[in-house]
Amino acid sequence: MNLDDVKKIKVKRSKKHRVGRGPGSGWGTTAGRGNKGAGQRSGTSFRLHFEGGQMPLYRRLPKKGFTNARFKVDMHVVNVGDLEGAFEAGSKVTLDELKRVGLAPKRAKYLKVLGFGDLTKALTIEANGVSAGARTKIEAVSGSIEVSPTSTVMRPKFTRKSGAAGKNRTPDSEA
Repeated sequence: MNLDDVKKIKVKRSKKHRVGRGPGSGWGTTAGRGNKGAGQRSGTSFRLHFEGGQMPLYRRLPKKGFTNARFKVDMHVVNVGDLEGAFEAGSKVTLDELKRVGLAPKRAKYLKVLGFGDLTKALTIEANGVSAGARTKIEAVSGSIEVSPTSTVMRPKFTRKSGAAGKNRTPDSEA
């Protein structure tokens, strides 16, 4: 392609519509902005879904539902079929080993083993969760499983901390 070819291409372009250029244009005087009010003044912008000061729809509707997203535990899942090809017989499978092999991302915190695929090697697996199918396949080849529970750091706002003020006081402690 040459620069000469670009110039030869003719694209039909209509003239830019210029408003506020006198009454003869049809778009003079108010220039399509209506009469009076903030919308006609320069420098105004309204946020999305602004309803002119009326109570907006998102505040008129009731808020419903509940989400447990604050307490979600993000598990990285690995199938026993993937462990078959990645590890030798008798080796210990941990989350760090899976990261080293490339079966788990760096950001993974918890591990769960699922039962898809076949396992023929005895492995020692250290995980935070194991499905029933994976457990039977691992134990069938005389492998072992160590399950460590997950811990959530966040505590719901409505629960009290232990030893709250005014509670658990004895008459001897007031002296």
